[in-house]
Amino acid sequence: MTERLTEEVLKELLDAPSIDSFIDKHEFPSCSLAEYLQQMLEKKSLERARVVRMADLNETFGYQIFTGARNPSRNKVLQIAFAMALTLRETNRALSAAGSSTLNCKSRRDAIIIFCIDHGCSLQKVNEELYRLGEETIC
Repeated sequence: MTERLTEEVLKELLDAPSIDSFIDKHEFPSCSLAEYLQQMLEKKSLERARVVRMADLNETFGYQIFTGARNPSRNKVLQIAFAMALTLRETNRALSAAGSSTLNCKSRRDAIIIFCIDHGCSLQKVNEELYRLGEETIC
């Protein structure tokens, strides 16, 4: 199933005769961060243990994030996103599921992170770029 662009859905919403008709035709799935991360593990054929190591997380804390027992900070979600090589859209979904603000180009730091995501950088590389440009590293 192809994911529709936000602009297409927005147009459909604005063209709808009523909010009820729009809501009746659409699903609004909300899932926890743990559920979303599990979906991404399956989609990308990744092992949780490897992702936790690649994200440079404490093993116990990492497993608690993946099981939903702990709520991670925004930076911890970003560490996981880089370890899983998530796209910008996937990263923002993970951030939203965690209750964190999504990445946007209005923040210099976020712009650097977005650039690194788009260019397939590793967690180490994004931290190097953030440090080089005088911004707070992810970890």
